[in-house]
Amino acid sequence: VILLLNSDKMMGGQPIIILNQNTRRESGRKVQLGNINSAKSVADVIRTCLGPRAMLKMLMDPMGGIVMTNDGNAILREIQVQHPAAKSLIEIARTQDEECGDGTTSVVILAGEFCAVAEQFLEQQMHPTVVIAAYRTALEDSIKIMEGLSKPIDTNDEGAMLAFIKNALATKVTSNWSDLITKIALRAVRTVKLESGGRTEIDIKRYAKVEKVPGGAIDDSEVLDGVMFNKDILHPRMSRRVVNPRILLIDSGIEYAKGESQTNIEMQNTADFESYLRKEEEYVKDLCDKIIALKPDVLVSEKGISDLAIHFLQKANISAIRRLRKTDNMRIARACGATIINRLDDINENDIGKGAGLFEVKKIGDEYFTFITGCKDPKACTILLRGASKDILNEVERNLQDTMQVTRNILVDPRMVPGGGAIEVAVSSALAEKAKSIQSVSQWPYRAISKALEIIPRTLIQNCGGNTIRTLTQIRAKHGEGLHTFGVNGETGEITDMNELGVWEPLSVKTQILKTAIETSILLLRIDDIVSGSKKAGGEGDAGQGGPSEASMAD
Repeated sequence: VILLLNSDKMMGGQPIIILNQNTRRESGRKVQLGNINSAKSVADVIRTCLGPRAMLKMLMDPMGGIVMTNDGNAILREIQVQHPAAKSLIEIARTQDEECGDGTTSVVILAGEFCAVAEQFLEQQMHPTVVIAAYRTALEDSIKIMEGLSKPIDTNDEGAMLAFIKNALATKVTSNWSDLITKIALRAVRTVKLESGGRTEIDIKRYAKVEKVPGGAIDDSEVLDGVMFNKDILHPRMSRRVVNPRILLIDSGIEYAKGESQTNIEMQNTADFESYLRKEEEYVKDLCDKIIALKPDVLVSEKGISDLAIHFLQKANISAIRRLRKTDNMRIARACGATIINRLDDINENDIGKGAGLFEVKKIGDEYFTFITGCKDPKACTILLRGASKDILNEVERNLQDTMQVTRNILVDPRMVPGGGAIEVAVSSALAEKAKSIQSVSQWPYRAISKALEIIPRTLIQNCGGNTIRTLTQIRAKHGEGLHTFGVNGETGEITDMNELGVWEPLSVKTQILKTAIETSILLLRIDDIVSGSKKAGGEGDAGQGGPSEASMAD
C-alpha cells in the first residue's frame, strides 16, 4: 500500500511505502458492506435447515467422506470459506453448539439478518457506533422480555421433561425415533449428574460415552447402567463372565521397567545372564503377588501387561485387560466406585470397586466388547448406538449429543419459553412498542432489531411452503391482543397456540442465541479495515527465509 504525502517538504513529495508490497488492504464503507454480504451469504446457505420441514445438506470432504445432515454446526464445519467475516459466523455456530447443543442454525440466520438490517443505516451515513449502541440496548431489553415471558417447569416430572426434550429433536433427521432418543438422553444426563457441596456438575463430554456399533436397528440402542469398551481379555482361559466382580484399576504397567536412558550391563559368564533374567521374573512376580493378595476378579491397566504377568494372573483366575484409554478408565472408576492406582505398593481393600453387578465380554459383529454393567449407583454411563450404516450412526450421535445438551440446560435452568417463532414475535412486538419512546436517531436501529427477529417465524413458514405475509400478519395480530404463545406450526405453516401444540424451548438456549447473534453482528459492524498478507507468486516471498530456491535445487 503506497501512501502519498501532500507536503513537498516531507520526503520531497515522494510516496512513502508503509506496508509490504504483497499486502492487500481494504477499508471504509466497502469493508463494512462486504462483511454484511458475506454474513448474509452464510445465513442463506443454512436457511432451509430450520424447522421440522428442514432440508438436508450433503457435503463431501476433501478425503471423499460424505456428511448428510441438517445440523447447522455440522454443515458449516465442513464448508471451506475464504472471507474472514464468514469464518467468524461459522465460529459462532460452533460456540452455540458447545454452549447449548441447540440453536446452531437459528444463531447464524439471526446474525446474518442483524447485519443485513444495518446495511441501510450505513448507506445513510449513520455512524456504526450509533447502530451498535442501539443493538446493545435492544439485547438487554430482549433478555428481560424473554425472562418475563418464561415459565418454570418441574424437572422431576418425567412426562413433562420428555415432552420438552422431544421438541429439540423435532427438527432433526432422527425425529422418527424421538421417543427412544429422548429417553436415552434424559437417563444418561441424570446418571452423570453429580451434586456435591451444593454444586451440581453434569459432565456429559467426559462421563457419557457414545459407542457406535454398526448393525442391528436404531431401536436396539440403549443406555447401559455401567460402561462398555472395545477390548477383550488377554488369555483364552480367563473368565469372560463374572457376577459381582471385584475390580482393580491401575494406570501403571505390570512388566519389567526398562531403563529410560541408555543402560549398560556387564556380564562375565552365563550365570550372570541367568541371574539377570531371574531378577526380571521376580520383579514381575512380586507385582502380581501384590495384586493377587487383594483377590480381585478383574484387573484393568492403562499400560502394558507382560506375558509372564498374564500367566500369573490367569493362574489366580483374574481376568485382565490392558492398554485401556485414560478416559475409559475414569468412567469405570465412577461407575463401580474403584480408585485408579498408580503405585502397586499402596493398594488396599478400599481401592477395589465393588459396585458393579456383572463383568462380561461379548462379541458384537466381528469385535469383542467388554461390558461392566449392573452398577448400583453409576455416575458414568455408556450409550450403545446401533444402526444400519456409519453415516446413519454419525447423524444419530450428533442428534443425541444435542439432545443431551438441551437436557442438561433444562436441568440447570428449568425455565421454558414458547417455540415456533412465538417468542421472537413477542420480543419483536415489545421492542417495536418500546422504540416509540426513544427520542434520538438510535430508535431506527433499535426498531430494525425488532424487524429482524421476525426472520425466524418467516423462515419456518417458507420452509413448509406456507403463505408468509398472511401468517405473519395473523401472528402479529394475536400478539397485539396479548396472546404471546401463538407461533408457527412447523409441519403445516399455520398459526397455532404453542400451549396446545406443546412446543416449548429452554430459555437458556434462546437467550444464548440472541446474545451470540447480536454480539457477532456488533463485532462485524465495528470492522472498517481488512489487511491481508499474500505470498509472492512463484515462492519469491520465502526467499528471505533462508530456504533454497527451486533454481538452486535444480542445480
